[in-house]
Amino acid sequence: MSEYHDLALTLALAADEAAAVIATADGGRRNAVLLGIAERIKKEAKAIIAANKGDLKEAAKNGMSKAMLDRLALDDKRIAGMAAGVEQVAALHDPVGMVIDGWARPNGLRLRRIRTPLGVILMIYEARPNVTTDAASLCLKSGNACILRGGREALATNLKLGEIISAALAAADLPPRAVQVIDRPDRELVPPLLSMNKHIDLVVPRGGKELVAAVMEHSRIPVLKHLDGVCHVYVDKAADLDMAETVAVNAKIGRPAACNAMETLLVHREAAGPFLSRCLAALAKAGVELRADADAGKIAAGAGIAVKDAVEEDWGTEYNDMILSVKVVPDLDAAIGHINAYGSRHTDAIVTSSLDAAERFKLLVDSSSVMVNASTRFADGFEYGLGAEIGISTDKLHSRGPVGLEGLTTYKWIVEGDGQVRM
Repeated sequence: MSEYHDLALTLALAADEAAAVIATADGGRRNAVLLGIAERIKKEAKAIIAANKGDLKEAAKNGMSKAMLDRLALDDKRIAGMAAGVEQVAALHDPVGMVIDGWARPNGLRLRRIRTPLGVILMIYEARPNVTTDAASLCLKSGNACILRGGREALATNLKLGEIISAALAAADLPPRAVQVIDRPDRELVPPLLSMNKHIDLVVPRGGKELVAAVMEHSRIPVLKHLDGVCHVYVDKAADLDMAETVAVNAKIGRPAACNAMETLLVHREAAGPFLSRCLAALAKAGVELRADADAGKIAAGAGIAVKDAVEEDWGTEYNDMILSVKVVPDLDAAIGHINAYGSRHTDAIVTSSLDAAERFKLLVDSSSVMVNASTRFADGFEYGLGAEIGISTDKLHSRGPVGLEGLTTYKWIVEGDGQVRM
């Protein structure tokens, strides 16, 4: 066996052993760990930022894009947000042991379905140090152990956060190896980890499409994932144009590298003239490169706004950058058809004052999050009140959308009787 297989087995066995302890620890002890993590994050903010600066310097030297550098960067505000996210998870209701439902059978058997931890979660992610604390807090709160394999570009930051988490676990007399931050981001370690289906119960990849596709291809463990974030905002003919501009600009430039950023703007033809001439100007002023269909291009040209001609490939592309596709559609159903054809079932929004249009959009758009008069940027576990998220799933089984505590549990049947036998 290779050194990578040996290392993967060591990590998996340690996590499996720790998972049994975390699953049986009472909620108060698990909450104590989370509050300890949050407090240590605040106290060690300077040390975290120092580690992060080293990562940023190296990433910039290696040619990382501006948008991706923004995802990697931490400052006082973001660190405070990380701590607040952990505290919010601690304040949530404990899902472990929660009774989902129950009933009695005519023969006297008493049945209950209760939530139980999944066991061991493997996270594979890139350039997002906040994922380290989000994943650790959600896994611990839901009674799971986790193995965290961050990208090389965030190694120093992640290792510092791992030290903080381990210290908080030890202080609560729980096994530090319940959260293991891998200190060797070698790609060769990933395939052996993905083969540890006897010890790891779920894999959650968070990163680019290539990363997610590779995990899906090689994993022998169930994968919770989304491949793309091709998100749309549709501006209906009945939209408030001031609201529509505010929503569209925020959805694109708020954080363009995020998976919930708008990649395509669709506009009803009856609203296109007055809306696009102002919204495209605002987007262009913010530095967005615009790729428009023929109708949107004519409107842009008339307003003196530079655009490129959109090609077929643009409609299904997640740019993760300050680039936007723009299309004029004849009606609501055409917008819905475009979204379902080219979207990724992640997050799509409509801006409209028509209740009928909103209801039809909600009913027919097949996405994990559907927004009405709100930015796609709200598709996030923290914003949904989940405390944080382990990831976003566009699958239809087990969990869909931002995945919080409940998505990291399964259930078991408890059947109690008085000696009944089946005839």
